[in-house]
Amino acid sequence: MSVPTIETLLQQRGAWLKGDPMPTGPVQDRAALTRVIADNYASFEKIRDWIINSTDQYLRGLPQGDAPSNVDAGRIKSDLCTFGVAFEDAAGRVICESEGRRYLTGGWLEELAWLAAVEAGADEAYFGQNIGWKVKTFSGENEIDLIMRQRQHLAFVSCKALKSELDIHDRKHRNRLMDAVHEADNLADHFGGQGDSVGVLVTTDLIDEVKGAPRYNALMGKAAVLQVRIIPLEELSFEKLTAALRELLNENMVVA
Repeated sequence: MSVPTIETLLQQRGAWLKGDPMPTGPVQDRAALTRVIADNYASFEKIRDWIINSTDQYLRGLPQGDAPSNVDAGRIKSDLCTFGVAFEDAAGRVICESEGRRYLTGGWLEELAWLAAVEAGADEAYFGQNIGWKVKTFSGENEIDLIMRQRQHLAFVSCKALKSELDIHDRKHRNRLMDAVHEADNLADHFGGQGDSVGVLVTTDLIDEVKGAPRYNALMGKAAVLQVRIIPLEELSFEKLTAALRELLNENMVVA
């Protein structure tokens, strides 16, 4: 009996891949940059916001503000230009184009997840994939940030590049985190089958190491009830992320 593919498993559930998978060549080419960002996210988010704001200012004909001054941010800015994500124009402005903006605003996190999925031993993995579906007379499509296959089971991961620091009084941030858990659960309900698993990769620090407790109890409780594996900033480094994704795949193997 042949092992099904991601595509054939989705077809059994009234869904299908829309368009070709994202090309992985560029992902491999900038893998070193993506891993640097994962290891230095707090510095990256400052230089990311500066580059995006500088680009918007450039398009409006306004002057560029000062870049973040810490050493890590400066090194990351240089790396982003070296890998072609951003570039310095003749006037010395550091700006980005549409593909660079996609990478800066969250594409890098999907690419990191795909790289870690491959390292974790997934039989197949796609990132940034649009999935079409039809139920009775209703149809639509969803984007799945990462979908992995281990034998005949699937694992879904929603990737959210959010603020690294959690202010528990920031309702908007808390709502985005909770929405991410529900979104991941909906993917499992809609496209998942028996033995499939689901996770949320988020760039927010959700564990208070001093207290040894979650910073957002309601979020962790909801995720536990829905059986959604949260992968927070504490597990963003490539080795830890690979281990977390391997756990998701191993959940499949236990049930298989």
